[in-house]
Amino acid sequence: MTAENIARFWADVRSTLLSRPVGGGAITLELPEEPPEAWAFGATPEHADGLLALVLEGTKTGTASSLADCDAEGESIPAIGDLSIILDGAEAPRAVLEVTAIDVLSFEDVTEEHAHAEGEHDRTLASWRSIHESFWREHSAQGFAPDMLVACERFRVIFPVTDARR
Repeated sequence: MTAENIARFWADVRSTLLSRPVGGGAITLELPEEPPEAWAFGATPEHADGLLALVLEGTKTGTASSLADCDAEGESIPAIGDLSIILDGAEAPRAVLEVTAIDVLSFEDVTEEHAHAEGEHDRTLASWRSIHESFWREHSAQGFAPDMLVACERFRVIFPVTDARR
């Protein structure tokens, strides 16, 4: 994905969202001229596509990030109101998300509610722990520890790319 493609996508998002009423009234989002960060879920194109599908169907409304990985990569912890462009496995923009809540917890303190919001497998905390421990052991340069800090993010989709818009 080139910066030019992201800029073109963001211009389309701004044009679309700022020119139509949302929820019975004018949109209340601040949409900066510069595109927000663009990223994909997971560590592989398959992860990106599978998790994006859960987002677009409304099942996935949360995600989690290792704070150690964020620090190591120079990334800031998301804040309420932050926007992100979500890419598919081919690095094409497919959605814009807005952060609605953020909690920093140890891995062992992540809640059943958050696990359910992540929308993966059977949506239980046991499943969430298994999936995320395995993910961080395999894909994190910082590794996994039961007491590691995790940013638990909740979000809403403000702009999905439908097949008609692709």
